[in-house]
Amino acid sequence: MSRLLQWGRTIAERSRGRYSDRGAGFVEYAGLLLLIAGIVVVVLGLDLDRQIGNFIQTQVNAVFGS
Repeated sequence: MSRLLQWGRTIAERSRGRYSDRGAGFVEYAGLLLLIAGIVVVVLGLDLDRQIGNFIQTQVNAVFGS
């Protein structure tokens, strides 16, 4: 329980102290870039872009009767 309380105090100090508004660092941006790249690879690898496009086109045609 002591570790949990210490962790809570550390987080509280960092949210109010000199660490309060440092912004995102290189690691956060690199992680976000890798996440986005992974999503793009999956979408293109599974050919989801064509499937989603066909679905949208079918639904638009159903609405407008083309």
